[in-house]
Amino acid sequence: MSPTSDDAFAARDDAPSLDDVLEGEAVLGVYRQMFAALARDSGAVVDDPELVDVAETLLAAFADAGEEGLSREQMRYVCRRYPAEVFDNRLRVLKGLGAVREVFPKPNQLRYRASFTSVVGLMFVRRMMLDGGQSEMHRLLALEQLNVADPRMTPAQARDGADGLARAFRLWSVELLTLTNGTIEELREQAPKLWGTEEILQRAERLHGAILRRWPQLDRTCTDLRAAIYAYGDASRRAAARLSDSAGTTRNLTLLPPETWRTFARTATREELAAVLDGFVFDAPAPWHEPSAVVAAVEDGPRATPPRPAPPRPSVPDPGLSGDTGSDATAVERLRTVAEQVLRGRDRVAVQDVLDQDWVTARRLLADLSSVHLHPELPYRLAWGDGMAARPDGSPTWVSSGVFERTGR
Repeated sequence: MSPTSDDAFAARDDAPSLDDVLEGEAVLGVYRQMFAALARDSGAVVDDPELVDVAETLLAAFADAGEEGLSREQMRYVCRRYPAEVFDNRLRVLKGLGAVREVFPKPNQLRYRASFTSVVGLMFVRRMMLDGGQSEMHRLLALEQLNVADPRMTPAQARDGADGLARAFRLWSVELLTLTNGTIEELREQAPKLWGTEEILQRAERLHGAILRRWPQLDRTCTDLRAAIYAYGDASRRAAARLSDSAGTTRNLTLLPPETWRTFARTATREELAAVLDGFVFDAPAPWHEPSAVVAAVEDGPRATPPRPAPPRPSVPDPGLSGDTGSDATAVERLRTVAEQVLRGRDRVAVQDVLDQDWVTARRLLADLSSVHLHPELPYRLAWGDGMAARPDGSPTWVSSGVFERTGR
């Protein structure tokens, strides 16, 4: 026999049989029905949530219709709030992938029924959207625990189940490590994947122990499963630690992390930084209060600690309090002097020109001008305009347009 004929026989032996082709096609058919609701066409997933809503509405209508199914007119009536072209596209895809089929395979068939597999697949996808697969992992562990307790389960089936769980835990740990080393924003979005970690670890360890006790010959498989479980536990704890650190002392994950603020401050332009305060309305200054009213309010306020007893008085006669305690007139004259020094004989001066000095001195002067403006006996006022100018290289860096002016002699 020639080498060529040997190669031909070898190729013939490696070629898949008809049973293999039929089995593979059956598996693909199940997958097509499961994810038909998420398919835009036969080769791509949807990119519009409305398309999924159409499929979900149709499947719910088929569930209510019963064994008679629905006609095309009835399906269109159920989906009447969607455009006709959207409905036609969805129905074509669902029919092509086997999610919607004829009630009887005969020509001119007018009634259709829905596939149970498509409904279950859509329910599975909805659960995955809620917690990123946590609930499915709990269900999978509970199902494997029941299978291990079943006396009909074989070692081969136990090995397949343990291998599948080990593969899932490895992939899960890799994803958590990627999130931990990535941006904090992405980690916060995927935070549901860290819920119930301890319960999953306890279930997985109990399952590992049950498999090893019943089938000691599967020790190598159980070793791989245990290593995958521990890797998942370490990755989840690292991700949870970084998530907790990003929340700060408030433990509030809804607040923006410090990395976001630092990134914005480093990458934003001068105009973007200046626009931070656009649209803000600041509270008006407090009204003028007499010093005596402030003293009375402080004395009448609740005390956190009891007052300390007064020291013993000397035996010599007490002359009483000094008469030089300061008066409101003294404060008024000081403020009037500050105002006249700022105006220098003029009736109006720009606040920006007055504050064009170091900020320590400028803020004290601004506080005095505000007191002058609020005092009812002084003929001066501060008039502020709209807008705010940013001066990154100046002092102060934020300046509003305003004037300090005299209201009367």
